Amino acid sequence: MAKLKRLLGSRKFWAALIGLVYIVAGNIYPDVFAKLPEQEQLIGVIVIIASYIFGTALEDGLSSK
Repeated sequence: MAKLKRLLGSRKFWAALIGLVYIVAGNIYPDVFAKLPEQEQLIGVIVIIASYIFGTALEDGLSSK
């Protein structure tokens, strides 16, 4: 139960989940997300989310020292 509570409180988890929802929603509703070509949009979302997750992990790691 403590692991689930830590997971739901994790900023990295929520960032990954929001990114996944965004990608899935873009595939279900392509007209709403049609401003960018599909491949460029996917790469952009992945880079932003990966950067956020990496930065948050780095911040968490450095704050524990």
